Amino acid sequence: MKSPTSEARPHMTRNEGLIFERSAPGKCGVELPPLDVPPVAAAGALGEEFFRPDIEDFPEVSELDVVRHFTRLSTWNYGIDTGLYPLGSCTMKYNPRLHEAVARLEGVATDHPYTPESLAQGCLRILAETMRCLAEITGMDAVSLQPAAGAQGELTGLLLIRAYLESQGSPRRYVLIPDSAHGTNPASVVMSGYEVKNLKSDARGCIDLAELSTLMTGEVAALMLTNPNTLGIFEPDIRRICEIVHAKGGLVYMDGANMNALVGIARPGEFGIDVMHLNLHKTFSAPHGGGGPGSGPVGVKSLLEPYLPVPIVEQLEDGSYTLNYDRPHSIGRVRAFYGNFGMAVRALAYILAYGPAGLRQATEDAVLNANYIKARLKGTYELPYDAPSLHECVFSDRRQAARGVRTGDIAKRLIDYGFHPYTTSFPLIVSGALMIEPTESADKAELDAFIDALLSIAQEVEENPQLVLKAPHTTRVTRLDEAAAARKPVLRWKPSSRLRDWTL
Repeated sequence: MKSPTSEARPHMTRNEGLIFERSAPGKCGVELPPLDVPPVAAAGALGEEFFRPDIEDFPEVSELDVVRHFTRLSTWNYGIDTGLYPLGSCTMKYNPRLHEAVARLEGVATDHPYTPESLAQGCLRILAETMRCLAEITGMDAVSLQPAAGAQGELTGLLLIRAYLESQGSPRRYVLIPDSAHGTNPASVVMSGYEVKNLKSDARGCIDLAELSTLMTGEVAALMLTNPNTLGIFEPDIRRICEIVHAKGGLVYMDGANMNALVGIARPGEFGIDVMHLNLHKTFSAPHGGGGPGSGPVGVKSLLEPYLPVPIVEQLEDGSYTLNYDRPHSIGRVRAFYGNFGMAVRALAYILAYGPAGLRQATEDAVLNANYIKARLKGTYELPYDAPSLHECVFSDRRQAARGVRTGDIAKRLIDYGFHPYTTSFPLIVSGALMIEPTESADKAELDAFIDALLSIAQEVEENPQLVLKAPHTTRVTRLDEAAAARKPVLRWKPSSRLRDWTL
């Protein structure tokens, strides 16, 4: 692919300031009729305890100022509707508009959480059907939709394990975490009251069975693994792994963030997993990221079902639905109300729209896309673990590092080619990692353009490394001083003397 740098031109839109910087006294977007009542000061109307003098000044702008400001900002954004989002482990795939339309239906988007059960039967049925579908897909016996994100799902699952083991008179102390697990796992372990013991991978990038057998003692509550792991590799010895843990009275937690590689193909409950979470906002429709909302449902086998958070949606003999709070062994609430309901709506729409065959095809396409990228790039970028991979592939910058170029530099240069960067420097098991997950959303033409860009960048590294080291060249804001930004962040905007300081 031809380098775009020589053809780059300054963008037609200048750098956009803050809306406050466009303010001028007397500007207004609307013209209201004259007041026919006496004006009342804000402090007097609301009471002194509600008056905030730090926000008494608002920008004075015209309607055109507002429209142009936010329209220009919108053109800066790169999203899943703009192009390929190859962030490894984040599963940034296309969000079908059908699911967004369903989530906005009257009676779905407008019902209040305190609506009486008799008037919310449709919403309760959506929750129940989503739970049933997720249990079927994962091979688990019961599901809670309450956790609001994957990390909260991790914490919930570990609290369920703790409650179960304490009920058995065996509280235990440690949780084993492989070095190929997701980064939030150790934090979840500590928050649940356990201590972390690290489990090293073998030469294949998988769990070392010998080390697992050594570390798995009566003090270990659980093994917390990601499968497929963050290298995109499915644990080939997963059944044996579960047997080793169960033999010592421990439980197996599976981080289901990579379930996009398994849906319709393999069910974790059938190869020995006791508890897992899913990321509805990744695997089942809505793209991950952008500040939320997320959803991290937890699926469990029957031994953990009594401890699920309250309330649980249940169907009565007459066919109606109710919220059951009478669960004496429950760990209690982990989220207000019943979880992020809108995410459950989108997930159910996704599942029903695709059906079993469509879900399986989506998984197969995601795996095919990742392996296509892997096959075309592995002669140019080092592949530290050349084991069969599923939904994502992880390269190393080792060859390029010999010329002084690292993964972050390559990622910044990729922006010049019109692509969002991949995940850099993760997983930590790979030095200088390039972690790529194309998902099923990308077609071959887009994959080829992405691959050609990375091949072109590798050639640039050999011929002119400074071109890559100074990238990006075509963006409105060029390379930032990341170290200075981390050490001395500028968090306040200092306006003119007419306005007060605004905390951003």
